[in-house]
Amino acid sequence: MGIGAMSSPDQQQRLRALRETIADIERKPALAEARARVETQEGQFPNLAGGLLQEVFTDDLRNAGASLGFALAQARGLLTSRRVAIVYIQLAAEAQKLGMPYGPGLIHFGLDPAALVMVRPGSAAELLWAAEEALACRAVAGVVADISSRQKLLDFTSSRRLSLRAAEAGSSMFLLRYGQWREASAAHLRWHLLPSRSERKKYDERAPGGLRWHVRLERGSLVRQHAEWVLGWTENGISSFTPRNDDHPRQSTTLSGAVSSNLADRLPQAG
Repeated sequence: MGIGAMSSPDQQQRLRALRETIADIERKPALAEARARVETQEGQFPNLAGGLLQEVFTDDLRNAGASLGFALAQARGLLTSRRVAIVYIQLAAEAQKLGMPYGPGLIHFGLDPAALVMVRPGSAAELLWAAEEALACRAVAGVVADISSRQKLLDFTSSRRLSLRAAEAGSSMFLLRYGQWREASAAHLRWHLLPSRSERKKYDERAPGGLRWHVRLERGSLVRQHAEWVLGWTENGISSFTPRNDDHPRQSTTLSGAVSSNLADRLPQAG
């Protein structure tokens, strides 16, 4: 067979299918072990052990805090006397858009800021290299990569490398992504996360209460497919809540013009 024939679209398609088949075979032992370690209670969010690659998608950059909280809440539960660090990676050029974790806020949720190691590489290639190296470190409980833009290097092959490295080392990887597009990946779990209505204050229902997220499993076989939860992060970790009638996911909205003064209830108006 000539070299030219190997580059035909049909051959390329067969090669891609073969790579995906091989990736599935390589992931099966890790998936079987991880599935055996998942602890679930009826209606509660599962207690997921380390060694997993998780994708967390949300529609807008303004939901970045919710995605980061969801990932850090899980990573905090993986900290032990030996695994003492969580590595947070973001591209240096995206730091202004995404912001950074707030130390006093982390303390409020039971996470010591000293456990968080921040890395800001200059390129996607450096980010992926840093993520693999961090996953291989036995002192790391979890790696959170916050990526606001689409990256060509973050393809199926790179995600497969990350999933295998996470399964081998026993530390978890959380890829935070933004937008409604989806790419093929080797992630063990893919979540879709949106902010939900906050908890009601006991003495003032107009005041914002504890944060809430609406989380839906889009892809993965460790837990029931398309399962949904309303979650919150407390000092004791992730908590599941019974949805209220108004606990629906908050989709992106655009205000077309002037808004009613009722939205600023009882606030003084500037002259």
